[in-house]
Amino acid sequence: MSSVLDAVRQALGPETIDHLSGALGTDSATTSNAVALALPALLGGLAHNASQPEGAAALESALDQHDGSILDNLGGILGGAGNAGGGALSGIGGAILGHIFGGRRGSVEEGVGKASGLDAAQVAKLMVMLAPIVMGVLGRMKQTKGLDANRLPQELNPAGGGLSGGLGSILGGIFGQKN
Repeated sequence: MSSVLDAVRQALGPETIDHLSGALGTDSATTSNAVALALPALLGGLAHNASQPEGAAALESALDQHDGSILDNLGGILGGAGNAGGGALSGIGGAILGHIFGGRRGSVEEGVGKASGLDAAQVAKLMVMLAPIVMGVLGRMKQTKGLDANRLPQELNPAGGGLSGGLGSILGGIFGQKN
């Protein structure tokens, strides 16, 4: 089974990166780099939450609302992402980030910003747009591969660590883990 990170990367093709770049006001290379840093942060937060039985159960329940259909029209959805701070994704993405990071959201966004070179507003917008995509991938995996609360921790963090480098240290500090 491909990893969740691989599945999300597959969903984020060149056209999607172009849409994200347009919404962020940056070039594709900068956006790709920022996405490469933001995805492990999102998956690391989800893995942290899923490492507790109640967190895994809550995530599994949330995936019932994210069936993966968002992945079928990313271009259309992200095409309006430049409006009102994230378009259709703004409200749902912000809510997802709140569930994943809680009060740590600002610290995570700051870490991604420092590592990627994006400013705070760009990182916040990127994270808001990526969160529903990640949930869509997980929702589709739940439907097609029977992903459940018991398998979520392993799927989200298959190597038991998954996060490396400076961002791993940042997230480890935020979540109280040692690298």
